[in-house]
Amino acid sequence: MTRPRRLYCDGPFGQLHVQDTGGDGVPLVLCAQAPMSSRQFSCVMMPLAARGIRAIGVDTPGFGMSDPPPFVPRIEDYAKAIPAALDGLNLNQAHILGHHTGALIATEVAVSVPERVMSLVMNGPLPLSAEERAEFMKMVDNFERPFTGKRDGSHLIDWWKRRSSFVHGDTDWNLMTRYVCEPLVGLGPFWYGHHAAFLYDHAASIARVTQPTLILTNTGDQIYEQAQLTRKMRPDFAYAEIEGGGIDIVDERPDAWVAAVGEFVLKRI
Repeated sequence: MTRPRRLYCDGPFGQLHVQDTGGDGVPLVLCAQAPMSSRQFSCVMMPLAARGIRAIGVDTPGFGMSDPPPFVPRIEDYAKAIPAALDGLNLNQAHILGHHTGALIATEVAVSVPERVMSLVMNGPLPLSAEERAEFMKMVDNFERPFTGKRDGSHLIDWWKRRSSFVHGDTDWNLMTRYVCEPLVGLGPFWYGHHAAFLYDHAASIARVTQPTLILTNTGDQIYEQAQLTRKMRPDFAYAEIEGGGIDIVDERPDAWVAAVGEFVLKRI
């Protein structure tokens, strides 16, 4: 198989779109950052499989091709999708990884259904104070929530400029086209993702995690300092960092990313 198999599972709000490399490897569920889908992990799923890891990408409800919740969701609601996906794949347990918003979802899964999570990888944790979360929420209120189409298409240029402002010089600009389009073609409002993220008290959940955990970050990540704070909060967690990159580290440093994830997960067999 040269690419993951695509399938649907029954989820808490309708259907969940899943990518699965299959086989008898160690199962690892991948949760994407908002407002993206599991395509965020397209370039690393088969390399993970080559290392003996069954990579399973789950589109967050409302993103990609997963059905959206019929209400404005919280991270706790998104987290319900992962046990449903495991049920659909006949898996009792899995390792779980999340990037940015996905890291919050993965953490919530780990603390809400700990018996189903073998280990946790937080790629870009976000322990913020209530005041800091309120500041981050201004991005949602000032740009994402009021975003709407315009006759001349200038909203697409605005979105391109905003999304590209978060990246570093080594970004593949062909991939940027996908990054810009993905939020706009999902099945739910794209602002739901960050809205849920900035309501969530990740610091409180991090304190409750009991599974073996890896803090994974990269030095160019815009929330790199939050990873350092997490490291101080939980010195018992493993830690790995990748040099450079930005918020699209999976595409920017795929070999280093796969190596860090694979080394951690395969030690927890």
